Amino acid sequence: MILFTLRCSADHEFEAWFRDGAAYEAQAAAREIACPECGDAEVEKAPMAPSLARSQAEPSPAEMRRMLQQVRRHVESNFDYVGDKFAEEARKIHEGKTERRSIYGEASDEQHRELAEDGIEVHRIPWVPPNDA
Repeated sequence: MILFTLRCSADHEFEAWFRDGAAYEAQAAAREIACPECGDAEVEKAPMAPSLARSQAEPSPAEMRRMLQQVRRHVESNFDYVGDKFAEEARKIHEGKTERRSIYGEASDEQHRELAEDGIEVHRIPWVPPNDA
């Protein structure tokens, strides 16, 4: 199996797995590959960085959970919680209508997408329980 990064004619990039390079070529020629974002079947391979072996081991699930718990503690201690008004508050801060500060809260997928499209820097993090109890 081989993983290719592909790009449609609208410049959307996505990844897809193929049995081999010939399988990709055959499916692309038959227009059987479609962009998951816009449905365009005119796709080509995008430039890809080589996959390099990492010198350090990946964190274990338990280590990852501890790191995410640390992130949560930091956010809860240093950011203002704005609940479901997150998108509204982020937009006000971006537009200079309210003081600049770090906030966290909830936003729908659509709100998150709209904020990002408007150039408002937002990030989603997995919100794990604060402890293992």
